Amino acid sequence: MHAVVLVGGFGTRLRPLTLSTPKPLLPIANRPLLERLMASLARGGVTHAVLSLGFKPEPFLNAFPSNVCAGVKLTYAVEDRPLDTAGAIGFAARQADIHKRGETFLVANGDVLTDLDIADLISFHKSTQAQATIHLTPVEDPSQYGVVETDSQGRVLRFVEKPSPGQTTSRNVNGGTYVFEVSALDRMPGVAPLSIERETFPELVRDRQLFGYATNDYWIDAGRADSYVRANIDLLQRKSIHAVEAISSESFIAKSATVTKSVVGRGCKIGENAQVVGSVLLDGATVEDNSAVVDSAVMGHVGSFAQVSGCLIGVDGEVRSGAVLRDAKVPDAS
Repeated sequence: MHAVVLVGGFGTRLRPLTLSTPKPLLPIANRPLLERLMASLARGGVTHAVLSLGFKPEPFLNAFPSNVCAGVKLTYAVEDRPLDTAGAIGFAARQADIHKRGETFLVANGDVLTDLDIADLISFHKSTQAQATIHLTPVEDPSQYGVVETDSQGRVLRFVEKPSPGQTTSRNVNGGTYVFEVSALDRMPGVAPLSIERETFPELVRDRQLFGYATNDYWIDAGRADSYVRANIDLLQRKSIHAVEAISSESFIAKSATVTKSVVGRGCKIGENAQVVGSVLLDGATVEDNSAVVDSAVMGHVGSFAQVSGCLIGVDGEVRSGAVLRDAKVPDAS
């Protein structure tokens, strides 16, 4: 089976981390998010994936020089202008000749980490004989999302954007993984910007060709500043289909340092009496003596006696000794 994986965003929500590393290549428990996604797709039968990009593919080529990720063969579709979601899917599918194969194919959002069983999603889709199926996941507060209503068979009835109280009883939202028949590509020409959420899906609903497959599997959009660190820490604390490496053997941690519910990458250095709590230290990060890093992601350098909480520290980020930072980005990339 072939898949289109949408990785074309600029990662603005995760700057300054994404100034040096594309968002899909940021690590989740010391493995790139993209690698974890590909492992999930491979379990569901995906053998080939085309990465839909809005910029040059060199970082991905460097990360996966054999053009294979988690056993899935990779190709690339690079847009010469932004095509939005449905435009990007249509363009990438044609670049990979999916439109010629006449086979069911998958689409996945490169920001999402989930334990969804891809094979079950595909099986449900085929049972409906519809053109498209979207994975649905429940949320606690639907007022912050676009909610999806379905009938008892799973046929999508309507989308309700950021519903007010009493407007809908559904708590299910778009989970970012889709199954399409090739015939659906007629709705996505791939030659001009087109939104799958605002245009393609509503059109499929009008034609009664869209179903929703709701599960309660673990799901998180790891591409946001408030959820990237949480996605890492969650993976340390729960049963998952994903393998976990919390602390790299190629890191240095002083005997008097304390590391709690955190991820430590290769080449990291944590000094004497330092505390790292609920945080992610990416490859090469340094936390000096007597400093505290809490609920943060660090690529750069945290000086001695500094206190960092809820922060994103980029590869060029320098937190001076004794500084106290809360909910900051260093360097400021807003």
